[in-house]
Amino acid sequence: MTNWPIQKEDLVRPAYRSLARKMVEAIESGDLAAGTQLPTHRALSYELGLSVQTVSRAYDELSRMGFIVGEVGRGSFVRGRNGDAQVPWSRSSGGSDLIDCSMLVPVTGDIHAQHMAKTLGELSKDPPQGALFSFRPRSTLERHVTEAARWISLGGVQAAPDRIIPTNGNTAAMCLALQTAALPNELIVTETLGHHTLKSLTTTLGLRLQGLEIDSEGIVPDAFEAVCRNDAVKALFLMPSGLGPTCAFAGAERRQTLCDIAKRYGVWIIESDAWGPINPERAPSFAELAPERTFYFTGVTKCLLPGLRLGWLVVPEAMISAARNRHLVTNWMATPLMAEIATRWIVDGTAQTLLSWQRKNLHRRNAIVKSKFGSLDFASSPYGLHVWLPLPEPWKAQDFVEHARNEGVAVASSSNFRTGELAAPEAVRVCVGVGTEQKLAQGLSIVARLAGSLPEPALLGT
Repeated sequence: MTNWPIQKEDLVRPAYRSLARKMVEAIESGDLAAGTQLPTHRALSYELGLSVQTVSRAYDELSRMGFIVGEVGRGSFVRGRNGDAQVPWSRSSGGSDLIDCSMLVPVTGDIHAQHMAKTLGELSKDPPQGALFSFRPRSTLERHVTEAARWISLGGVQAAPDRIIPTNGNTAAMCLALQTAALPNELIVTETLGHHTLKSLTTTLGLRLQGLEIDSEGIVPDAFEAVCRNDAVKALFLMPSGLGPTCAFAGAERRQTLCDIAKRYGVWIIESDAWGPINPERAPSFAELAPERTFYFTGVTKCLLPGLRLGWLVVPEAMISAARNRHLVTNWMATPLMAEIATRWIVDGTAQTLLSWQRKNLHRRNAIVKSKFGSLDFASSPYGLHVWLPLPEPWKAQDFVEHARNEGVAVASSSNFRTGELAAPEAVRVCVGVGTEQKLAQGLSIVARLAGSLPEPALLGT
């Protein structure tokens, strides 16, 4: 039995949402391949006995979600899904009342605007000549990497400035690390539920990606060693400090075991620490345990300010030249003005002030999570930006996402983080950084109530 064409008897009320869900299933199963032209609104309404307005509404929903695209004069077509990242945040338009817990962002407030206004005012009075006029990456950012090394050390990583490459955020650092560590068709292994853009990025770079079994500490060592015995693994990509969707935090012993396996089989390690030093309770970094083979990246976007797009990649000594060359031909250099602002904040203490403020606010918000989710089975950390909520039966993740949205809360489905071939567990990620604490508490109460209740049959696609 295939998911396409859709049968009239498969639809339930409300029909537009049921039709949209069935079409998503057909696209994700491959029954509706990328590039397929869809029936016209009138033709499909006739086939299914629906109004044209109902079909149009379903098509609009699919377009907003990024599953289809309309071309003037040609019709509607299925967008490519296999190589495209499935963004975990809410893609549908929502009103001002939507409590968006799908977007992973730090807490922000007036303090950030005030500090940025002050810094921009100082820059306007005495513009840094190098940041404005220089095309030479090394000389322009020489002072910056020296100060960046101080910030990176807060995460436990001691790195010489010549091993640090400033990038335009963590995504750019991740891309550079992958480009440097592996060549096309080589194998990258990672958590089976991991970074939501990694699958798309490795596809774009021509790399193979395999998801590995995980537990509460992340990648299971036996699974890593098994794949190393059977294939030529080039790099291990991981988020060991609670950054991944399941909030897995690898202890010191687990980290050392994975390092030992990587050394034994000659595997590079790519360590994502995008939240930087937010969590003061840290285990030794892979970059500390195995600096000769670890690409470590961090930044300030997730721990200080979303608009400050700046990251740093710490490169193994043997790969410095290769990494610099790849960065030159793909990005040339990080935006000097962003680096200048970050440098000033590190030097004058603003960065540390905002970091302390972020820790305090995240700690308070995670306390709200515990008060609202008390009896539920969930994973979190005291300073985390999100919570992982496994769903009780008979909930399906996508149905839960839609139910929550109908009640004014956006959360992210587990399927967005799947890196392997196995189906994702029925779970959702709930982010805690957006909005006021009052709005967050309201949204968490709705999510908790839904998780403790049964789905409404009228909204299910079964």
